[in-house]
Amino acid sequence: MDARLRITALLTTSALALTLAACGEDDTATDDPTPAGGTSAASEEPSASATPTASASASASPTEGDGGSGSDGGPETTVPVYFAGETPQGVRLYREFRRVSGDPLTEAAELLTTGDALDPDYRSLWPEGTFGSVSVQDGAFVAQVDDDSWSARGGLSANGARLAAQQLVYTLQGVEQQRLPVRVVDGSGTPVALFGIDGDITQAAPLEVLALVSVSGPEEGATVGDTFTAAGVASSFEATVPWQVRDGGGEVVLDGFATAEGWMDKLYPWESEVDVSRLDPGTYTFVAMTDDPSGGEGGGPTEDSKTIVVG
Repeated sequence: MDARLRITALLTTSALALTLAACGEDDTATDDPTPAGGTSAASEEPSASATPTASASASASPTEGDGGSGSDGGPETTVPVYFAGETPQGVRLYREFRRVSGDPLTEAAELLTTGDALDPDYRSLWPEGTFGSVSVQDGAFVAQVDDDSWSARGGLSANGARLAAQQLVYTLQGVEQQRLPVRVVDGSGTPVALFGIDGDITQAAPLEVLALVSVSGPEEGATVGDTFTAAGVASSFEATVPWQVRDGGGEVVLDGFATAEGWMDKLYPWESEVDVSRLDPGTYTFVAMTDDPSGGEGGGPTEDSKTIVVG
């Protein structure tokens, strides 16, 4: 075992990690309570072309804001939205926490379909369009479409279509914290295909479609003080999650590692306190990654990065 693990006690999980665990960490699921079976992503990389965001205390389930309000005057809610990003395993999904007003399901679905990700490394696989409504009915998430623009694959590869569908599955299940399938219907309520996929769509295995490491905090563009808590989820060799702080030229100016709660079978919470007090004020990049015992021979580590401003 890596010497770092022999000398380092398991890091205490943050409020985020505890909330993630409470919201669905079990023997078969990842950080959102989504079902174990479902439409599986193949190895083919999606052909279509968007950072999980939120403070380290953000929840995986919808939570009302601390007195903030949206443009419509209603309370804001924190929801997880899944976007696509590049990894050594091909295109995978990353979770970004967002604050929305109005109906959480509808607002989260709109962020997904428009590709409105804060992290510039993320995108949506969805072609242009919008849902008429999204709701929970008869044991399923029911997403109503107004036309047939999403019924066929279009420019998406077979795997791209599956992964785009998984964006919707993971997002809606993450918002509601319910293990329900997604059913797409037309205006009359009749089930229709989504990107050529017929029938109710359930979750693909997390380690097949999710990035093997992600950063939930700090959020993209966050201003940090002398210290901050970095947190996220990962499935990394021997539970080791290395991290770096890089300057504007890409040079590593600070590094360390976190120890996740586990590895191999699912994504586990990780957390690390980062002391940037010796750095000059300015813009930096915080990067978390999977440990790479192959030394880069296997395609290199999976990474997730967030731009931070040291004040």
